[in-house]
Amino acid sequence: MMSPQEFEAALRAKIDGKTKPLGALGRIEALAAQIARAQQSLAPRLEHGRLILFAGDHGIAAEGVSAYPSEVTRQMVLNFLAGGAAANVFAREAGLPVAVVDCGLAGAPILDARLIARRIGPGTANSRHGPAMTAAQCEAALALGRELSCEGDLDALCLGEMGIGNTSAAALLAAKITGQPVAGFIGRGTGVDAAGLARKRSILEAAAARTAPQLPPQEALAEYGGFEIAAMAGAMLGAAEARRLVLVDGFIASAAALVALTMAPAIRPNLVFAHRSAEQGHGALLAVLEAEPLLDLGLRLGEGSGALLAWPLMRAAAAMLNEMASFESAAVSGPA
Repeated sequence: MMSPQEFEAALRAKIDGKTKPLGALGRIEALAAQIARAQQSLAPRLEHGRLILFAGDHGIAAEGVSAYPSEVTRQMVLNFLAGGAAANVFAREAGLPVAVVDCGLAGAPILDARLIARRIGPGTANSRHGPAMTAAQCEAALALGRELSCEGDLDALCLGEMGIGNTSAAALLAAKITGQPVAGFIGRGTGVDAAGLARKRSILEAAAARTAPQLPPQEALAEYGGFEIAAMAGAMLGAAEARRLVLVDGFIASAAALVALTMAPAIRPNLVFAHRSAEQGHGALLAVLEAEPLLDLGLRLGEGSGALLAWPLMRAAAAMLNEMASFESAAVSGPA
């Protein structure tokens, strides 16, 4: 078994020995190296993936922080199950199956065999007035994500979410974990107008004022998170333990990544930041995470849509490492 130093030297030699000028494939080379490190293999496999789409409602939505009513969470879950959402379309194009998880929808349970029904509660409580969830519920949501991340013979996961009000939860989480003012992480979410944005800022600042300026990650998650955000954080932790890669989607998924990375910094090599969202707070959060995403397409949808669009780049990077000829094998002269 190679030492870490020997592995790094062998990996660098393999990438640099491909039939190309040094560094000519730019970030694809860095991505290939990340995949190899995550799997601890010079011939990493990236064939089997899955989109896990976690859904949950947010009590803070009752404050009018979204342009859409909270009923849309449930309606979109039905749309996911029917295969009609953007995430479904992109997943089909990528050849990836979709798992839809109810980890906290409000209202009556959805009775559908296609749904993974693992409801922790009928939505979170309103975090403007008190904790979004109990410590036990937070633990349960993290455990749910860990469990689902280890299912099947998979190489990587795309993680998506659905939950009206979850940009508010993500902004509050980012503020409380970093200790920065929440205003810097607030954006228009589903598209609130200027008056709606001012209202959202006022509500989130009031919610943030309930607790200390900075909180430990799991405490912040219980105070301000969502069941779907906690489940995504748990999935990132579980996937890393199983040497699986995770394509981190946009603002909400990056907030979950902030939670997971603050809890376990060593999982960083397993997280690939897929895209830069148009949601204002995402740029600020990516700066905190020191993450440079693969794509910048002006997306602000969630659902794992950006992660799915990055999947072909991941596959191409692994294929380059495994299939591209070396100067020696192709009998091509190397650099002088």
